Amino acid sequence: MGDLSSLSVPLWILAVLGVLEALALIALAIGGYLFYFRMTKLVTDLEAQQIAPIRVKVDAILADVKGITARASQRAERVDDAISGTMERVDETATRVRAGVHVKVSQAAGVVRGVRAVIVSLLQSESHA
Repeated sequence: MGDLSSLSVPLWILAVLGVLEALALIALAIGGYLFYFRMTKLVTDLEAQQIAPIRVKVDAILADVKGITARASQRAERVDDAISGTMERVDETATRVRAGVHVKVSQAAGVVRGVRAVIVSLLQSESHA
């Protein structure tokens, strides 16, 4: 085996390197934390300056769209009610006209049958005489 004093210098070098590595890791951890803190602050500031005003505008636009949609829905419902009412009145009118025409046509047909019967009767009486 060798002399123990010859091993002390490399051990000291290794110990110093270990301490330097630990300090480097601590510095990296602190640097990472500072980077994270600055990025978080930057994102928060960016959100406050850029995104918040845009969000307010988008919310206002959405409120307008909601109001317009509600009005359009109400008007569509009114138009649907008006069309339904008109269709019902047209159906009623068609039924009345159909019934009125049927009565008039039946009466006219009765008159034509009566005139025909009279003509036939007159023609038959002349032929017998």
